[in-house]
Amino acid sequence: MNAEKPVRKVVIVGGGTAGWMTAAVLSQWLSQVEINLVESEEIGTIGVGEATIPHIRNYLALAGIDALEMISASKASFKLGIQFIDWGAPGESYIHGFGKIGRDMLWLHPHQLWLAARDRVPDRVKAFDHYSMNCVACLKNRFAFPDSRNRNSPLADMDYAYHFDASLFARFLRGHSEERGVERIEGRIVDVTRNPESGFVEAVRLADGREVGGELFVDCSGMRALLIGGTLGIGYEDWSQWLLCDRAMAVPCESVSPLTPYTRSTARRAGWQWRIPLQHRIGNGYVYSSNLIGDEEVAEALLSNLDGKALADPRPVRFAPGRRVKAWDKNVVAIGLSSGFLEPLESTSIHLIQTGIHRLLAMFPSSGFSATDIDEYNFQSRTEYEDVRDFVIAHYKVTRRSGDPFWDHVRTMQVPDTLNQRFELFRSSGRFFKHGAAELFAEESWVQVLLGQGFEMRADPVTRFVPDDEIVGFLHDIEEVIADVAERLPDHAKFLRSLPPRSPPRPTTDTTVPAINFNLRYTRDSDELTSS
Repeated sequence: MNAEKPVRKVVIVGGGTAGWMTAAVLSQWLSQVEINLVESEEIGTIGVGEATIPHIRNYLALAGIDALEMISASKASFKLGIQFIDWGAPGESYIHGFGKIGRDMLWLHPHQLWLAARDRVPDRVKAFDHYSMNCVACLKNRFAFPDSRNRNSPLADMDYAYHFDASLFARFLRGHSEERGVERIEGRIVDVTRNPESGFVEAVRLADGREVGGELFVDCSGMRALLIGGTLGIGYEDWSQWLLCDRAMAVPCESVSPLTPYTRSTARRAGWQWRIPLQHRIGNGYVYSSNLIGDEEVAEALLSNLDGKALADPRPVRFAPGRRVKAWDKNVVAIGLSSGFLEPLESTSIHLIQTGIHRLLAMFPSSGFSATDIDEYNFQSRTEYEDVRDFVIAHYKVTRRSGDPFWDHVRTMQVPDTLNQRFELFRSSGRFFKHGAAELFAEESWVQVLLGQGFEMRADPVTRFVPDDEIVGFLHDIEEVIADVAERLPDHAKFLRSLPPRSPPRPTTDTTVPAINFNLRYTRDSDELTSS
């Protein structure tokens, strides 16, 4: 294409979650751009996971999607966090909950106070999960939308995401995209045409001889990476020295009660098993290292640890942990699995699709393709993947499990310098600083995972000036109020059943349905929960 010509046609190669998420956003914002999506029913899609993180709500807003309509169409449930079982050591569990943990004492965060109390008066504090509204609501199977009208209530700081059926979600987005003018082209791509001078992709040729031309191509072809890898030859950075898992076995099963508002991850002999509850079924899978365990043993272990009757045979999926060296090259942008893969331990697969789309929209070419914009896109993509990689690696490194080759390796392996630096800062004073404004996981996430898995860290030295009784009283107040508020929340399944199929045209509050108004506040002067 002409280097100075504005982009007027975008071709998305591949459907599935990544393709239709891309189509939904671009069709919402680029009204003057023609958008084609090429996919083939002959080629199966790999679900990138059915669990999300709270940022998915930003995606729905960006794509102009009604959240309640999405919940109904994709059989979604709510997610307040992830429960990790047997990760620190067999028999232990903790929850990585979304949202704020308790409240601060001036600049001292709750985990600093908890560390000080644990070291000085261990018999006077409870497990760390008790000081997070999301964690307590998880274990009670309760849910409500956050209510910001009373900033002193722990309900104001709740955060949430969704579990949904990825196939139904993609189908739902397809409907919205086609209503906005996206043209879906059925066909299997057999060849790619490039400009002989610039090397830019000009068209893709289908098996029936048709050609689909464009000016900007978005590669959503999954691990095949048809354009970014197969055509442009952009290499792949392998991270298997830290992330041993290279395969997953997935199977759905029948639903059981209660409908839990959290994902579950259980450590297994050579990896881990996920559990994702939806309205109509439960999604299950075993992520593992194929070098250390066979497919048959994995299938047997998976089927023997289901809550309900299996609805299909276990299906294996192969993957390679790592990232594409460049996510954008020439006029091709890779989004989804074509740009890299990190196992869904923290439900980041769909989020990485989302941020790739947002970056593309933010740097969409105005006239031609700017090398500076492309370099910045690739820098941000690399930084994001590395940040998420380090957080996932931390789950494996910080463990006391032993006796299995898998866990013995990850417990003793060398980790990236960026992760070691973070470990040392936590170890010395329990402190955390974001590496950049765009870094995904905040202090609350790191603290819950590291403390939950037994990482030894010292409290902020300033805590030694706070008397024991004051720390204990402060933490007790947080724990008591959270427990009371959580107990009053609706049952998760009942809350879901009460939702309308879509949001009203003019909501009267800042939530999509009427919020529960406890109007509660924390108090340090009394054990009594007060309301106004």
